[in-house]
Parts: sequence; C-alpha cells; structure tokens
Amino acid sequence: MKKIIWIIFLEIISLTAAGQDLLDELDKTVKPRKNYSTATFKSTRIINGHSVETVAKNHWDLRISHRFGMLNEGAYNFFGLDAATMRLGLEYGLTDNLMIGIGRSTSQKTFDYFAKYKLLRQASGPGGMPLSVTALVSADAISLSTSPQLTFYNNVERFTYVGQLLIARKFNERLSLQISPTYLHSNRVETSSVPNDVVAIGIGGRIKISKRTSFNAEYFYRVPLSSQSGTIQNSPYYNSLSMGFDIETGGHVFQLHFTNSLGMIERQFITQTEGQWRKGDIHYGFNISRTFSFDKKRKI
Repeated sequence: MKKIIWIIFLEIISLTAAGQDLLDELDKTVKPRKNYSTATFKSTRIINGHSVETVAKNHWDLRISHRFGMLNEGAYNFFGLDAATMRLGLEYGLTDNLMIGIGRSTSQKTFDYFAKYKLLRQASGPGGMPLSVTALVSADAISLSTSPQLTFYNNVERFTYVGQLLIARKFNERLSLQISPTYLHSNRVETSSVPNDVVAIGIGGRIKISKRTSFNAEYFYRVPLSSQSGTIQNSPYYNSLSMGFDIETGGHVFQLHFTNSLGMIERQFITQTEGQWRKGDIHYGFNISRTFSFDKKRKI
C-alpha cells in the first residue's frame, strides 16, 4: 500500500514539473504586449482648453457650450442666468490620431477652426511611453461688422492664431494631469497695453469620482514677455481659472463648471478674461458633447 502511495505521489510531482516546463515554454513564445492608456480625459476638452484626446476615426462630435453672466450680478439678473454666450462646434476624426473642427461663437460673431494630431500615446510594456502628446493648431476670425467701437482696417486684422502642445499622463484610474504650453498671436489688439503675442502655460487635471463622474480643473498662466510693446502686467485681463464636473451618459458627456472666463476659444479665455474669482466674477457654464458615427462597423 505504501509503495502505491509513493508511486502516485511521484507521478503527481512529475506531471506538475512537466506542466510547469510547458508553461515556461509558452511564456517564451508569447510576445509581451504594449498596453495603451485609454480615457486620460473623457472629452476633447478639459473645460475650456483642449485635452490630449481626439475623436475616433469616422466619428463626429457635436458640441454645444454656454457661459452665463456673473454670479455676483445678483437676483435681479438671476445670478447671471439672464445673459448667455454660446458656441456651437462640429468636430470630426479623420483618423484615430487626427481630428479637425470648426465652431461659431456668439461673442464677436467669431468663427474658429482647428486641427489636432496625437503625436505620442501613453503605453506600458515593451517600448512603452510615459506620456501622451498631442499638437494643436487653431485660428479664429471675428466677423463682427466694423464700428466706431471696433474698427478693422482690413480682414487680416480679424485673425488670431494659436499653437499648443498638449502633454498629459494618466497616473492611475483616478488621476490624470496635463500641461499645455501655448503660443498665441493676434493680428489686432484693443490698445497698446495689450500684447499681440502671448505665451501661456495651461495646467489641467481630472480626478475620477465614480464610474461616470469626475472633477476637472484648469488654469492658464500668461507668461510676462518684457520685450513686447504691450505687457501682461499692464493688461486689463486676468488668468483663466475653471473647475467643475464631467458626467458621462453613453454617447453624451455633460461638463458643468464655474469659470472667470466668458469666452470659449483660446483668444477669449487665455487673453481676454475679465473676471476675478476673489471679486465673485464667476460664470456658470456647461459643455454638451454628443459623439456619433455613420460607420456601422465601429461602435461609439
């Protein structure tokens, strides 16, 4: 009986060793995979500024954005809700890495256009990448008629150009951070105290609260450039600070937030923010993003 038990015991050890050898051989033949990070942010915008995210290939993103008046306007103006500024945008993914977009804002009847390309994508594994990097170029044109208050001597003066490098990292499932070096050139400025060229650094982040909700915040700091005729120190405008919540529901993303910026394109919120948080110059606003596709082979 003891011999039988020993024989069974030795057979089990032999089979276990053989199985382990087989698993080791399989591990050698299976190539390690590169795992790409997904959903660093839930939308192509953090709040006002762009995120590293792009719209998927053959997908459209219809965006409706509102900014209301200031909360400190009091009950008579329903704490700013009586007034509203709006932007309507439509964006399209040419590839999974390249998207384009157009928009129109009620503020100064402004049209804007942009292209956005994902240069690098965060990934772990062999040849991994610690960051996602996206390049953005955009322009806007004021279509408001010339008036004594706003005079354009030629159409070139109506344009502003922006270049951004969006650099982000998703640290874990709950935390993502982004830095956005920005260069902006306006062909026309209001007064000599306002610079034509502005360099700014944007800092933004996302903290996941639940499966479909996150807290977002962003801040744009305008870097003083002493070589300019106009300077940031003499400018009547302030740095943009925004914070709020993202709520995802299927193909929709609702962004509800508070900001001291009324405008929703780079020229407006980076260089023309008039409000100060400490004085209560805070606008309530929201963005609604609806993604859809006519490509039946791909799901949203």
